[in-house]
Amino acid sequence: MWRNLALFVIKNRRLLIGLLAAITVFMAWEARKVEMTYDFAQVVSPDDPDMVYFQQFKRQFGEDGNVLVLGMQDSSVYELGNFNELRLLTDTLSEVEGVNGVLGVTRLPRLEKDTTARSFRAVPIFRTPPKSQAELDSLMRVVNEQEFYKGQLISPVTGATLLALTLDPKYLNSSRRGAVMDEILAHAHRFERKTGIRLHYAGLPYVRATMTTKVASEMKFFVALTLVMMALTLLMFFRTWSAVVFPLLIVMIVVTWCIGSMVLLGFKINLLTGLIPSIIIVIGIPNCTYLLSRYHYDYRKSGNQVLAMTRVVRKIGFVTLMNNTTTAIGFVVFCFTNIAILFQFGLVATINIYAAFLVSFILMPIIFTILPPPTAKQLEHLEAKPLIKLLEFFDYLVLERRRTVYLTALALAVLAGVGVSKVKSVSYMVDDLPKDSTVNSDLKFFEQHFNGVMPLELVVDTGKAKGLLKIKNLERIDRLEKYLRTQPVLTSPVSIVTFLKASTQAFYNGSPAFYRLPDNSEKNYIFSYLARSQSKQGSEGALTSKLMRSFTDSTMREARISLKIADIGSQNLDTLLSKQIRPEIDKIFKGTGMNVKLTGTTIIFTKGNEFLIGTLKSSLLHAFLLVGLVVLVLFRSIRTVFFALLPNFFTLLLTGGIMGYFGIPLKPSTALIFSIALGIDGDNSIHLLAKFRQEMASNGRRVRAAISTTLSEAGTSMIYTSIVLFLGFSVFAFSEFGGTKALGLLMSASLLITNFSNLILLPCLLVTFEHGADETTIDQSAIKHYDDNYHAEDDDLELNLARMRKS
Repeated sequence: MWRNLALFVIKNRRLLIGLLAAITVFMAWEARKVEMTYDFAQVVSPDDPDMVYFQQFKRQFGEDGNVLVLGMQDSSVYELGNFNELRLLTDTLSEVEGVNGVLGVTRLPRLEKDTTARSFRAVPIFRTPPKSQAELDSLMRVVNEQEFYKGQLISPVTGATLLALTLDPKYLNSSRRGAVMDEILAHAHRFERKTGIRLHYAGLPYVRATMTTKVASEMKFFVALTLVMMALTLLMFFRTWSAVVFPLLIVMIVVTWCIGSMVLLGFKINLLTGLIPSIIIVIGIPNCTYLLSRYHYDYRKSGNQVLAMTRVVRKIGFVTLMNNTTTAIGFVVFCFTNIAILFQFGLVATINIYAAFLVSFILMPIIFTILPPPTAKQLEHLEAKPLIKLLEFFDYLVLERRRTVYLTALALAVLAGVGVSKVKSVSYMVDDLPKDSTVNSDLKFFEQHFNGVMPLELVVDTGKAKGLLKIKNLERIDRLEKYLRTQPVLTSPVSIVTFLKASTQAFYNGSPAFYRLPDNSEKNYIFSYLARSQSKQGSEGALTSKLMRSFTDSTMREARISLKIADIGSQNLDTLLSKQIRPEIDKIFKGTGMNVKLTGTTIIFTKGNEFLIGTLKSSLLHAFLLVGLVVLVLFRSIRTVFFALLPNFFTLLLTGGIMGYFGIPLKPSTALIFSIALGIDGDNSIHLLAKFRQEMASNGRRVRAAISTTLSEAGTSMIYTSIVLFLGFSVFAFSEFGGTKALGLLMSASLLITNFSNLILLPCLLVTFEHGADETTIDQSAIKHYDDNYHAEDDDLELNLARMRKS
């Protein structure tokens, strides 16, 4: 079949080139529509109970992760000129399309008691721009008396202040997000230039925008760097520009298909799918190098281009397809998860791995049968002395020093096991960014002055409608809030309780001493004032009504407690919630029938990481099973499955040990590595086992001779492939994202280790456990015989060479 496919490709070269060109043009047209996204919630299953409740929370109270904050700590901001510039900045930002509102010192409202209307009204403290420094100082004293804002907009300890911008979720989740962020930052930079006051930026919209921008720039950078790296590698191997230009052309065609397929599938580029184009280049090039090296090998024997290429396709087509299948297994297992970001990554990668195989097996035979035949100089790589010496050394170890190999492998496995025990599972909201990045340094600013900016939400369910009108229930919520204020990683909470305290303060003419909950004698007055305030027409009533809706449901049964938290990491967050906050909640609300739930983007993100890591562990198990199944189908031998999987398990164990010794935590980006590495490393195992079985069949089942021939012939292409993959994945080490950098380093390490596993340990196992002629005959129906001699069909083929060249 593979011989006929090769002949079909060569005979119909014009038709196939035209078809591939048409598909590529179509995919390029679609690729221009691709969009970027960075959504934390994508990692959590939509059916997860916490995710279901979080979606319900957002429908009830609105988004919690749509606030962008701009902070500053500079006393000169309270000088009249700079203050008016801050006022201008605040007003300008409120007019930006996509910004729903801005809250800052210059626009702070305060509650005032209207004794005539027996209601509260929200009035701005700065009704007009202050005309003098004395007027500004007087109004700032009023600001500082508003207890409601302390710890929210103004740090009571350091005096730092911030602007809080509420962004429209429709813009955050669309391609317009970048334009909104650019306009906001442009106005902010203009303020910095005019005043000399430095601004710091934080909040999930800023983190997402920064991540999205970096993903887009890194994707382009990695594609370019990978192409350069592959070009140099191919030139070093084959010493001809045709062996560089055309393989790179092939992988660029597949990259175009890759991005086009994302658009057709309705996916956006995220932190994971942004890596696929570079991964496709790295995986696609070995297909080309494998074909080209075998083509050179057969051309040197036959001296005929068409005959050599047809032989190559016939001999290695099926095995290469199985190798690509094994590689795809490392990605396809992600398609069986219900996590959107993993499913998309796995599906796009799997489709385009097979696309890379298809395009290379069509274009490589066409191109290299049209080009002039390789020269003697271009064939010199087949006799590379350093490579031959290395393979002879491997042969010596396998045949003469197996005990040393086993002891070394055992010692490395024990050391790796110790390293694996040191691996910790921890993740941060922004841990993919370098510690010295502006995002992290700005985040530290807000954690220092405001304790944090990451959203955390609590919802208190009183169990009954109008339960929030009972002072006892409010007092219990107040007890919880007082406890939350004692936690150094949490900001001061905002809730119906703090709003009622501000109302009581307003009822007593703004005296800070009355910032407290009303007692039973005051309760009816305060609530009646609030009720009339909400029914009032105009901005004053609207503001009061909006605040109430933000912190209670329509039946006054549930109360929202909103606060911010420092990015303390998943482990510390879990300890804080489960060992400190939850026990205090149980103590305060025990026996009351009230229930408290914790939610928010921060909790969902942490839950998502834990869920993702658990999913990736099960995906690795599925990958082992699928690789084992492929080996079983190919070789019809349970023992061969053991031969294939043990070296790869050893590789993954050593990779895990490296993580432990170098302090690389287990998080989604690093857990992802193991399934991918298993798929790629499994290629080498199958390649070596296929060649070994074929040599056993051709030399009378002499194990030692079969191993020597296998290492000398299959070892060359395996080392070439490993070098290409090593150099390809190493480019990810230049990433600014910690997870991507770890992916590059650990995948590179895995590819180095797999040479030991598959070129030394696996052959040792074969020599030790294979019994040669004493073993029953192995079914060769799935693996076609690698016979380097001429066949009858080759003789028939030579008769038609001239006619095929003219077609």
